[in-house]
Amino acid sequence: MSEKLQKVLARAGLGSRRQIERWIEEGRITVDGQPATLGARVTSDQALRVDGRSVSTRSFQTKPRLLIYHKPVGEVCTRSDPQGRPTVFEKLPKLRGARWINIGRLDFNTSGLLLFTTDGELANSLTHPSHEIEREYAVRVLGKVNDEMLARLKKGVMLEDGPAHFVSIVDAGGAGANHWYHVVLKEGRNREVRRLWEAVGIKVSRLMRIRFGPVQLPSHFHTGRTVELDEDASAALYEHVGLKPPSPPKKKLVEAKRPRSGKVQKRRHAETPRAKSRGRGGRPGQQR
Repeated sequence: MSEKLQKVLARAGLGSRRQIERWIEEGRITVDGQPATLGARVTSDQALRVDGRSVSTRSFQTKPRLLIYHKPVGEVCTRSDPQGRPTVFEKLPKLRGARWINIGRLDFNTSGLLLFTTDGELANSLTHPSHEIEREYAVRVLGKVNDEMLARLKKGVMLEDGPAHFVSIVDAGGAGANHWYHVVLKEGRNREVRRLWEAVGIKVSRLMRIRFGPVQLPSHFHTGRTVELDEDASAALYEHVGLKPPSPPKKKLVEAKRPRSGKVQKRRHAETPRAKSRGRGGRPGQQR
């Protein structure tokens, strides 16, 4: 079966469909050694290359995977770190012929929900600013917060990279100088939650992401653990950004061998000589 070239490459995690279409126009992609064309359909027996590098044919008809990871404080969201710090990719399940793509980053001192997928198109859609995916955080702040501060944070404050605001702020309780709030953003700028609170003179002492779009961090889910999303949760995530949930890959049919007479013989599992000679529960050759 053939699939659109940009769909195959997006699923392989190389970029969004629009990015890949630009690469096709720039001549960076070849099919069987020839420059690819927009709208081309390809099959798993064709040789695909991007910038001269081969693309695995496992990208065809492979069901994408999605999982939740509870990131602890002290890990970085990169595949390797020059400083030798642990990365979020080290505890993920191993893959063959695919790679995990991080959906949304968390900084070194922030814990909580991270999503990973093998579907590049889904990853790009969920992180694109136009979709305004909600991110919810549990924030512990140090200092006295008044109504005027909360009003400013919801109306908007000016940061060094432009205006920003919380969509909602919910008081989550606390005692003494430390108090918890649940805040919601529709973008993912670097350290945005911390910088918003700092703009009104409040310091964040602990920060944890508890929701990304329709996906909630499971309760009592310890840091450093992963869990794979089931079909319903995965489908909800695709539909959230207007993508059609992928259907399971079709199983390849094995054609029966034709005897010389022209009749099709039905295959069945034959007993091995050793198994055939066993009695029920006895040693080889022993009957009961």
